[in-house]
Amino acid sequence: MKLLTHHDGTQFRDLNHNGTMEPYEDPRLGVDDRVTDLLARMTLAEKAAQMCHGRIFTAQSGAFPEECPEITLAGVSNLLLMTMPVPAVMARWNNHLQDLAAATRLGVPVTLASDPRHGFASNPSVAHLTGGFSRGPEPIGLAATADTGLVTAFAAAAARELRAVGIRVAVHPMADLATEPRWARIHGTFGEDADLASRMLVAYIRGFQGVVGDPTGPGVLGPESVACMVKHFPGGGATADGEDPHFSYGRHAAYPGGNLEYHLQPFEAALDAGCAQVMPGYGIPLGTGMAEVGACFNRDVVTGLLRERYRFDGVVCTDFNVLRGMVIPGRGELPARNWGVEHLPEAEQVRLLLDAGVDQFGGETRPELIIRAVRSGAVTEARVDASVRRVLRDKFRLGLFDDPYVDPDAAADLVGNPETRDLGRTAQRRAVTRLAGGPAGYDTGCALYVENIDPRVAARYGTVVTDPADADLAVVRLEAPYERREGLLEGAFHAGSLEFPDAEITRLRELGETVPLAVCVHLDRPAVLTGIADGALLLLADFGAEDDIVLDVVFGHALAEGRLPFDLPSSMRAVEESREDMPFDTVEPLFRFGHPVAPRA
Repeated sequence: MKLLTHHDGTQFRDLNHNGTMEPYEDPRLGVDDRVTDLLARMTLAEKAAQMCHGRIFTAQSGAFPEECPEITLAGVSNLLLMTMPVPAVMARWNNHLQDLAAATRLGVPVTLASDPRHGFASNPSVAHLTGGFSRGPEPIGLAATADTGLVTAFAAAAARELRAVGIRVAVHPMADLATEPRWARIHGTFGEDADLASRMLVAYIRGFQGVVGDPTGPGVLGPESVACMVKHFPGGGATADGEDPHFSYGRHAAYPGGNLEYHLQPFEAALDAGCAQVMPGYGIPLGTGMAEVGACFNRDVVTGLLRERYRFDGVVCTDFNVLRGMVIPGRGELPARNWGVEHLPEAEQVRLLLDAGVDQFGGETRPELIIRAVRSGAVTEARVDASVRRVLRDKFRLGLFDDPYVDPDAAADLVGNPETRDLGRTAQRRAVTRLAGGPAGYDTGCALYVENIDPRVAARYGTVVTDPADADLAVVRLEAPYERREGLLEGAFHAGSLEFPDAEITRLRELGETVPLAVCVHLDRPAVLTGIADGALLLLADFGAEDDIVLDVVFGHALAEGRLPFDLPSSMRAVEESREDMPFDTVEPLFRFGHPVAPRA
């Protein structure tokens, strides 16, 4: 859309196509004035569309559809990206979607959102690897560095890459605490300790959203920001038996220790840091005195805690698909996650969401749900206005009404640039944690046997052999154990037992008897390493690291500087006897939170 020039020389986007600069189009006015003017012009249907936060699947090609039904038919202008082409194509997708939005009656720009894309996790519901973005460790690895400056720097670099392709809302970070070791999403948290997690969250939010004035003050959204949607309020880490609430068998959050206040601490820090948006979780809180329905439907959670106790007036978006299941193209459909209210008619579920105090329905593209609620008298239009005001306010703060477009060529140059990749690798390396033993003490050029390491990378450190008996040193990378489960989505969640099979422990012990052995375990959640530590010359933990970074530590070319961001239990019995909401609650852990950093050179 071309800029027009007002008679006083002010350039503006003619969003409502009348050739006149209306107050909401006037870049000189304050955000609140522009929001008030636009809100007064909107129909109920246009308002309802702003309360839907849909999904979109983009194609790898640059062949753009003439219509995007979510935008051109439903009027939805908040979309979560599920697929990501290469940066230049993604930037062109953003521009195409903005053109479609600009052609609507009021020209409300699209806000593109994304789950994490700068780590090693790949799960179609929670994190993605596509798009060519620079990779650091998972958030749990950022916590292992305990370096707030590094976290802010990497978060700011990640935000620049996201902005370059048009993404302006980060559906992260997770403020959940890793108090239940079996939970499949610990990799996305900042660990088990509320104080450490709080410091990491503040640093992360400052990097994504930026600060104005005092560098220690709260973040303020602006045109250079990526807004953070902190989740899963009031805390998803205390999930019963470690099962995830994406699934009906994981619907309950358990507080046998009465420790809800501990789980709220990181959220308090995130709110004080100025996080723009909040996402409640799916889980039903048990034993807290609050209503026992899913958090998104729960007035005690959203209004009682978030709005009233913490005075949060930003956007609250439900976790995705609490009303209707999710269709995964070519794979099938997942059910709705409306735990605790699934027996109620959909119209009543909608009323409960609005009464709870949410502003957006995650995964929804049906404005008619909200329209019907108003016309039936279940909610007032004034209640809708309050939510739409919050949604529009963030769009204006992010500068989308004045310039929602990005430069595809600049995106190709910026995303994955060497400087940001180096910063990500620094964070990967700083997170590697020495659990037992020391550097292998072998010179580059030794005979090297490797498992789960690219032989081409290993060849830079020694002569790769295929028989351990011929090796001077064996280096084995392992994934933390998990139970392999069937189902459309269950297979992507690493859940269940934390113990290695007896046969694997025996195999590794025999390997260590054949050749000196270095083991590095990728801890996307805690693991029971009893039996493995004894047979290894060196035992490391990583939280997302490239092969050469691990080998650098093994050969002593780099220090293992990380500290454990959670306890590592000594047995599954200890895990099963611990309380889901209590930190550091397993008896006699094998390695404790903060387990040592190697001496610095």
